[in-house]
Amino acid sequence: MVRLKDIAARAGVSIMTVSKVMRNASDISEKTKARVRQIAQEMGYVPDSMAQGLRTRRTKLFGLVISTIANPIYARTAMALEERAQELGYGLILSHSLNEVEREENCIRSLLSRRVDGLFISPVYRLAPTARVYQELERNGTPTVLLGHQAPFCSQFLSVACDDLTAAHALTQHLLQLGHRRIAFFAGPMAAEWALQRRDGYCKALREADIEVDDRLIFSSGRTIEDGRDSARQMLAESIRPTAIQAVNDLVAIGAATELLNRGVRIPQDVSITGFGDILTSGHFQVPLTTARQPKFRLGDSAMELMVKLLQGEAVENRSLSADLIVRASTGPVSGAIPPGTTEA
Repeated sequence: MVRLKDIAARAGVSIMTVSKVMRNASDISEKTKARVRQIAQEMGYVPDSMAQGLRTRRTKLFGLVISTIANPIYARTAMALEERAQELGYGLILSHSLNEVEREENCIRSLLSRRVDGLFISPVYRLAPTARVYQELERNGTPTVLLGHQAPFCSQFLSVACDDLTAAHALTQHLLQLGHRRIAFFAGPMAAEWALQRRDGYCKALREADIEVDDRLIFSSGRTIEDGRDSARQMLAESIRPTAIQAVNDLVAIGAATELLNRGVRIPQDVSITGFGDILTSGHFQVPLTTARQPKFRLGDSAMELMVKLLQGEAVENRSLSADLIVRASTGPVSGAIPPGTTEA
């Protein structure tokens, strides 16, 4: 391992001079800094981050807790955070909660034990008004930015989130403008604030069009492709025949569409369908999906901007980012409905 004294010997300067160069001290000339840094690079010197942390009380590490990187919604957000972290000279430690409360608690406590300088968390939403680990996090004082909406148990922390209500409202309006009046909604987890806002946007658009919200058209889904297939099966088993389906996210929409297509239902001739998120698969599905494009990379950018301000002690506020309506082949003018008797695959 290359040490400061090795660099000093080769550069013909004191160890103190090399140390100051590595700290970018102002009393060392730029010429000397450039020469010492070049020698250090040639020798393969790697700074001891633990030693630096002891001096500066900064680890130059951020922690990131998301459900799973396998969820395409988080991939570009994580990429943006990592890129910005590297530009700032920070590393990023990734942890997966798998949407499990206990695992999320372990992830947060583990990152706090690593003395990270800041945390980015996509919360595991729960109905309880408080959560012990978030109270611990507040007492710890580690700067924290939520990647998603605030909820009662985490309302004390700053957040960056998509304007889900407005985007879902726009999706329902799009279906209404195509002549649809009987629109099913495949809802997400009721503990999740993002799912509630998307349902609220759907209900708001219907009421504005003087259409009564029919609870029989609202199905409790989750967030996965299989959840979407299950909801489509339930809808057909209950002989519910909407002219359009609005799904809480793209994965649920793709699952529902796949089930319907396998049963001979035509999209959009028999039923239109929309998602939410605009994951990469959405535009390449066998019937390209109409959806709301979440600003995934921009969300990571904005979260890092807020984190930097927190670290610098500046005043900060929550940010709400707009999502764009993306119209593709999965929606069209109302012309019929799912054929009666469509119950078997």
